[in-house]
Amino acid sequence: MSATDDRVPAREPAVDRRARAESLERGTGAMDIAALLDRSASAARTDGGSNAAKDDATAALPRITPTPVDGVRRWDVDGLAAAITTVANRFTDTPIDADTDFFDAGGTSVAAVELLAALTRELDIHPDLDTVFFDARPRRLARRWLADHPESTAPQPNSCSEPDTDDLAQLFADLADADRLPIIAAPERVVPRHILLTGATGFLGSHLLLDLLRHSDAHVVCLVRAETDDQAAVRLEQAVRRFALPWSREVLRRVTPLAGDLREPRLGLSERRWRELGEDVDSIVNAGAAVDFLRGYPSLRRTNVLGPLTLAELAGTGRPKPLHHISSLAVFNGTEAATLGEDDPTAHVAALPIGYDRSKWAAEAVLRRASEHGLVATVLRPGGIGAHPDTGAHNPRDLNAGITAALMRFRAVPGFRHLNAAPVDWVSRVAAGIVTTPSAWGHTYHLTGVPTTLERLLAETTLGGLGVRVQHWEWWCEDVIRAIEDGPVPELTSLAQVLRSPVARRQLAAMVTAPPATAARTDAFVAAHGLPGPASGPAARGKMLETLAGVGPLPGEEPYLRFAETLSGTIGAVGEAADIPCELRLALSIATSAQMFGARTLDVTGELTCARLHDEPLTVDGTATVRPHDGIPLRGETRHPIMHYRLALRAASGETWWLHGYKFAAVRRRLVRQLGSQVVEIGRTGEPAAFTGEVTVPMHTYLPDQIDGIRIDPRLSERQQRLAKLLWLSWFGGQLGKSLLEPMLRVGTDLLDLRRALRKEHR
Repeated sequence: MSATDDRVPAREPAVDRRARAESLERGTGAMDIAALLDRSASAARTDGGSNAAKDDATAALPRITPTPVDGVRRWDVDGLAAAITTVANRFTDTPIDADTDFFDAGGTSVAAVELLAALTRELDIHPDLDTVFFDARPRRLARRWLADHPESTAPQPNSCSEPDTDDLAQLFADLADADRLPIIAAPERVVPRHILLTGATGFLGSHLLLDLLRHSDAHVVCLVRAETDDQAAVRLEQAVRRFALPWSREVLRRVTPLAGDLREPRLGLSERRWRELGEDVDSIVNAGAAVDFLRGYPSLRRTNVLGPLTLAELAGTGRPKPLHHISSLAVFNGTEAATLGEDDPTAHVAALPIGYDRSKWAAEAVLRRASEHGLVATVLRPGGIGAHPDTGAHNPRDLNAGITAALMRFRAVPGFRHLNAAPVDWVSRVAAGIVTTPSAWGHTYHLTGVPTTLERLLAETTLGGLGVRVQHWEWWCEDVIRAIEDGPVPELTSLAQVLRSPVARRQLAAMVTAPPATAARTDAFVAAHGLPGPASGPAARGKMLETLAGVGPLPGEEPYLRFAETLSGTIGAVGEAADIPCELRLALSIATSAQMFGARTLDVTGELTCARLHDEPLTVDGTATVRPHDGIPLRGETRHPIMHYRLALRAASGETWWLHGYKFAAVRRRLVRQLGSQVVEIGRTGEPAAFTGEVTVPMHTYLPDQIDGIRIDPRLSERQQRLAKLLWLSWFGGQLGKSLLEPMLRVGTDLLDLRRALRKEHR
C-alpha cells in the first residue's frame, strides 16, 4: 500500500451506498443501471450536505492537475491513476492504491456503476463497464483510457511507457509460480480429522460445511474474510442461516472460524499462525471463489488462481495433506466435444469466453503442476448448482436459477441443448463423501447429475401448465431485460445486470450450446457408497419456486386453473343455536402446478353475505389447504380433515374478521355430503370465535361449478388445457380418496384392537 493511500479516506459516509449495492447484487433492489447512473449524477447536483466531505477528499488527493489545452483535459498515466484511485476509494471497504483491484477491496458490481458515474462527473473520462470488470486496477484503467484517447494524454518527454500485458500473458505467468512449489511426500491416506475449508460463507460452501460435520467426525476450520476471529464467526453464522441451514452450539463446537483472506499471501495469516495451521490440519477443501461473469481474468486471479496456489503451498507446509478443489464445468466452455467426460481434455484456454472460465481453467492447471511436485489434488466440477429441494435455498446469481425464475415469471426459456446442473444438497453430499474417503482422492469428478434436455424441461412445464415458449438466447436476453425493466421485477434485477453485459452473454451462449456432461467415476462412487441420486424435475425445483413466489404471475393475470364454489347454511353465536343465514360465493385457483403438488394449497377469493356480521357483503381472501396435517385428526377430533379454509373477511368500511373452516371425512356419512359440508368459525380480527355453524355446497351447483366449470389459463394450447384439467381432477381425486379411506382404516384398526382385547379377556 502506498503512502499516499494513508491520506485518503476509505469511504466517504455521504456517498456510502454499500448496503444498497449489496442488496441489488442479492437481487432485492429495484434500480436498474440507468437509474443508478442518473441517481449518482443527481446526487452531485443536489447533495449539499456532502460538500464538506468531498472537499476533504479532494484536499487529500495526490493528483496532477491536468492542463486544459484547447478545452481538452490532458493527463499523464500517474496523475490519472492517482485521481481514479481517490474516486474509487469512496466505494470500497478498504483503501486501495493504484495497483490494487477495485473488487479486491470490497467494491461491488453496482458500486462499479456508481464509480463510472463519478469518473464521468469529476474527471471527464468515460470508461465502459466491461473495461472496469475486466481489470479494475486504477493504473490499468488509466492506461487503457489514455491508449484509447491519445488526445487526452499530456506530453511526456523522455518517458518510456510500461508494456500492458494481456490476460493470457498474465495467466501463464501465474502458472509458472506453481513450478516454485517444493517437492513433497504423499500424504497419509486416512480419514481426515481436522479439515481446513475455504468459501464456507458461500452457497455451496455452507452446505458442504454442514455435510462434513454430519457425515464425519472431523473438526472444521473455516477461513472467513474478516479482521478478527470473532467477526469471522459472526459472518459464518449469518451465511449458514441465510441459506436455511441449522446453526447451533454443537455446530460451533466442531467449527473454528479463522479470520483470513484467500487472496493474500499465506492467507493473510502471520508466519506463526500459518505454520500452526499447516501442522494442525490434515486435509484442505477449497470451495472459495469469486463467481462473477462480468469481471476479467486480471480481476479474478487473486482469488481464483493465486488462492489455490497458496493452498497448494499450505498442503506442503508441515505434514503433507491432500487438497480438494471445487472447480467448474466452465473449463469446457467453447469446446467442440460431443460429451464432457471427467478425464477429457478441457477447452483451449484462448477459446474460453470470459475471465471466470479462464480463472477456473488456470486453477486446475496450477494444481496439475503442483501434482507433479507430489501434491494429491482432487478436482470436483459442478455445473449449475440448483436449489435445495427441501428448503428452497438457492443462489440468486446462478444463471440456472435465473433462467428458472424468468421461466416462471415470463414463461419463456432460451433454446438450449443440455443443462448440466444438480441440486446443492446432492453436490455437497457427494463432495463431502469424496473428501472423507481416502481411496477417492487424486481424481476428477463431475458433480452434475443427469443433464436436463430442452425436451424434458418442456414436458415438465407442459405437465405443470406453464405454456413455455422457446426463444433464441439472444432474443430471450433482450425480452427478459425489457420485461424486468418494465415490471419492475426487483427479484430479477441481478439477472438483468448480468444479461446486459456483452461479456456475460458469452457465458450464456456457451451454456446453451454445451454438450452433456458424463460422470462415470462419480456415478461409480455414488453407487459404491450407497448415496442417493440427485432430485430432479419438479421435486428439485418445487421449493425454490415457492421462494420465488414474487416472480410468479402478476395478481391480475389469469391463473393456471380456477373454479367456483358456492356454500350456504347457518351460523350462530358460540353456544347458541345456528339460525343466522350465511352464504359464501368463492373462486378457488392455483397459479402453477408447483403450488398444487408442493404446498397443496389453493388461493381463495370471493364474498360472504351474512346480515348479522355486516349489512353489505364482505370480501373474502385467503387459502384452502388440501389434506391439512396429512389427514391426521385434530386434537379431540375423530374425524379426518379433507380441507382447511383460512380466510380473511373485510368490509368496505375497513372492519375485518377471520373465518376458519374444515371439511371432514367420517365413517357412515354420505360421500357427497363429506365433500360439500364445511364447519366454520368466525370472529373479529384478534379476538376469539364469536360464531360457529355449518355451510354446505348445494347439490345442484357441485357438478357445474367444480367439474364442468373448471377454467384453465386460455394462453395454454387446447391440448395443454385438457391435460391440466385431467391432472387436477386426478390429483384432487387422489387426495380426496386418501381422506375418505382414512376413517375406514381407523375403524378397521380399532376393531382389530377390540378383538385382541376380547381374546385376552377369554384367556
